[in-house]
Amino acid sequence: MTHITPAHVLDRRVNIALIGCGGNGSQMLTGLARLNHALTALGHPGLHVTAFDGDTVSEANIGRQMFSPADVGQYKSAVLVHRLNAFFGLDWHARPKHAGADELVHVGPGIAIVCVDSAASRAKLAKTLKSTATYVMDLGNRASDGQVIFGSSRSAQCEGSASLRWPYDVLPELIDTTVPEDDAPSCGLAEALERQELFINQAIVTPALGILWEFFRHGRLSWCGAFVNLKTGHVRPLPVDNLPGHAEATNAA
Repeated sequence: MTHITPAHVLDRRVNIALIGCGGNGSQMLTGLARLNHALTALGHPGLHVTAFDGDTVSEANIGRQMFSPADVGQYKSAVLVHRLNAFFGLDWHARPKHAGADELVHVGPGIAIVCVDSAASRAKLAKTLKSTATYVMDLGNRASDGQVIFGSSRSAQCEGSASLRWPYDVLPELIDTTVPEDDAPSCGLAEALERQELFINQAIVTPALGILWEFFRHGRLSWCGAFVNLKTGHVRPLPVDNLPGHAEATNAA
């Protein structure tokens, strides 16, 4: 069974809210610009991305995230969107704040891509996203493993199309605020690399972009997520018609 991309996603410009511009988010935003360029070359109206992040760039971010020494102290969302708008000739928007209900309602229905680093942040977003976003993609990771899940709170819109489950029903751990989390900031790149492998974010973002490419380019999905482990080299896809009810989730971004 496959999930069929709704016709309205293929014949008009699609709004995307990218929530978080850190490890996964900065890689994801850059990939979305490449995706948009390819889609428009193929005749699709393209994507309009609004990037949310209230954090500023620190020295610990350089190297692991898509920032340079010149970016330190500036808002992550503004740095990335300004750079991509200039590079690709886009009109995307940066919101140097943490996404709230009012902001997400303003962006409107479309796709929300969640790249935040805690269950508490996801739990705050989940209720709003369930009523505002047509599709939600969630990316999370630990030191050397992580996952991406693409889902929806709504029923399939095409006859014969398999429904995608709500990501936080597939992995309820993602919004479980009862589990203690380590949110202490890193003071430098060396310390940051003690907590996360250098290329873990890139490893998570690659299948995420692969899902979106299938969704837009080929109009259907037979898989809607993946678990990635850089230590073992394993990548385990989540088939649309065989989603697990429970699996070990990773929250960091």
